[in-house]
Amino acid sequence: MPEGHSVHRIARQFARNIVGRTVSASSPQGRFVEGASVIDGREAIDVRAVGKQMFLAFDGDVWLRVHLGMYGAWDFSGEIAVDATIASANGRMGHTNQRGTVIDDNPILDAAGENSLSSIGAPRRTRVRMSEQTTGLEEQVEWPPPVVGAVRLRLLTEATCADLRGPTACVLQSPDEVAATIAKLGPDPLVDDVTEGEERFVATVRKKPTAIGLLLMDQSVVSGIGNVYRAEILFRARQNPHTPGRDVPEDVVREMWRDWVRLLSIGVETGQMMTMDDLDPEAYRRAMAHRDDRHWVYHRAGLPCRVCGTTVLMEEAAGRKLYWCPRCQA
Repeated sequence: MPEGHSVHRIARQFARNIVGRTVSASSPQGRFVEGASVIDGREAIDVRAVGKQMFLAFDGDVWLRVHLGMYGAWDFSGEIAVDATIASANGRMGHTNQRGTVIDDNPILDAAGENSLSSIGAPRRTRVRMSEQTTGLEEQVEWPPPVVGAVRLRLLTEATCADLRGPTACVLQSPDEVAATIAKLGPDPLVDDVTEGEERFVATVRKKPTAIGLLLMDQSVVSGIGNVYRAEILFRARQNPHTPGRDVPEDVVREMWRDWVRLLSIGVETGQMMTMDDLDPEAYRRAMAHRDDRHWVYHRAGLPCRVCGTTVLMEEAAGRKLYWCPRCQA
């Protein structure tokens, strides 16, 4: 499932390539025909990401709410320009790691075809999929591009196409409905005041009898954290995932929020859920290129803990896989 950093990156692509333009909207799949007819011919005027949900505004007080869920993705094609806030002067995405080492602008590709440090157009005719990670570039020749597979919604400007596939939610909302949806969500460090968000998060967690490992995945408690970030934040805090929220020391709860602020920022900038600290430039490039070198415990069931050597455990928690070290997080 795409986590918060992915949705913020997608929103930035919409801000760069769709907002401010009139769109033609259609539902090739046929499951959003009525909604597409309402959007068709309107100008996109704003976009917001809150946690795992994106809200795209059109003139006439019409909003599109999209939740990608487990399998959703946006495919962009045509003239795609990378968001200026995360682009370097030569049109590439750059990254400065936690130690301040600047990684050069050579693209880093992993086995899944990700190249989160390279531009996804500057601008040029291309195709890129944005879901959990930004994935491989393809040269785009035919325009408009042919519809491939089950496309719930196609938004088409004169130069850019955005195809939505497999979302959990794709609905139109009024401004009041958008506000009500957002009001039910926990704080998002990239949307809410960080200090106020911390206080909301701490107050909520500290009164809950629910295990902290479940609270971090509850979008009404904190927005954007999914399975990967949950496991990594808990490990980085050396926190047992089964401890009731109300029994987690306040200073630990605060540090988890502050860690989420840091990790979310890194994820939006790089497109990767990088949770390893203090890596030299070569180790950083290796981690960016290989998912197995990117995390402390996530997806490492049966392997030795990187810190203490104890076997990392995996168990089911509310239907999702939870990875943790029983010694470091005792």
